[in-house]
Amino acid sequence: MSTTLQRLGASAVLALVLASAGQAHAAKPDPVVMSFATVGDSREDPGTAATAQDKVYLQNTRALSRILREIQAAKPKALFFNGDMIMGYTADRTAIAREYAYWRGMVTGLMENGTCVVPVSGNHEIQFKGKDAAGKTTKTATVDNENLWRESMGDLILDTARWEAVTGIEATAYDVNNTPPVDGPDGNRTSLAQLTYSFDAGGSHFAVISTDPVGNDGHGPAHWLAEDFRQAKARGAERFFVFGHKPAYTYLYRAGVEPDGMDIYPDNASAFWAVVEEYGAAYFSGHQHIFNAQQPTLASGGKAWQVIVGSGGSPFTAKPGASANPQDRMYAWAQVTVHASGRVHIDIYGFDDHYGKTQRLKTVEY
Repeated sequence: MSTTLQRLGASAVLALVLASAGQAHAAKPDPVVMSFATVGDSREDPGTAATAQDKVYLQNTRALSRILREIQAAKPKALFFNGDMIMGYTADRTAIAREYAYWRGMVTGLMENGTCVVPVSGNHEIQFKGKDAAGKTTKTATVDNENLWRESMGDLILDTARWEAVTGIEATAYDVNNTPPVDGPDGNRTSLAQLTYSFDAGGSHFAVISTDPVGNDGHGPAHWLAEDFRQAKARGAERFFVFGHKPAYTYLYRAGVEPDGMDIYPDNASAFWAVVEEYGAAYFSGHQHIFNAQQPTLASGGKAWQVIVGSGGSPFTAKPGASANPQDRMYAWAQVTVHASGRVHIDIYGFDDHYGKTQRLKTVEY
């Protein structure tokens, strides 16, 4: 034993050993086993498009291209894009094909640089906007639009060989037939193949859902999700993530905001969220053109997070002066890492509508 240790005495030596062990334990590596980014809602309105180009393709090119550059710099394994990547809402198939093609051209760079793009359908892709006999505006999911979605996005949903080639991680348990049954308990009247689907990757389970199925607009597939998660857990999945367009619970950024998610139908929202809570999942959505992270049932003991990132370039939900929170008018997206210990780390980044410096808006860890 050294002279220094002899002078310290046994109790002091023990304290040093315990302190060193504690430091070693604190420094124990917890590597990232899966990573992804997520955002939605980049489509532009004809009346607010900033350039002649965007008036044709109905895309907020400036906002989306910047978000994509910053996502690419972070090198996540995947980008889940939560719907409303096109304006849609028309019977003009040529216009819809043009909008899809432009958006796909914008995200191609990610696919060539290690980030696989996973598309999620939104109401602008699936619904048709028209008027009823009384002249009231209607938005209704159609079979034609579901088929146009498959024609335009089907090669990405899910090409497991391409996923592995791009990410270096195997995607397993994908089955195009694992989708809510027609006329089943979730209320859809048509096949949701390639609209509601799931797979495993990096020790986590990923479920993508259509929140506007034909015959049951505005509903999430709570029954399918419960069975899908049960099977994934039996396979050994440790973390669960869900991606849809409409939120389960609307972000009430000011007094008087009306429900605009699954909570239009409270029983459905409650049933859906019960599954999310049971499995400790996180739900990422868009639809509201805004960023918000909340634990919807925290007051009653719930812990699960809903993260709305419908802030990919579409006109902000919160009009100027309508909210006291400056983050409600920022283009934002989420970056997520899943660690070997099971720890999930979520950083939300964004920039204001003057295209100022990118800021970290919030961090969530669980």
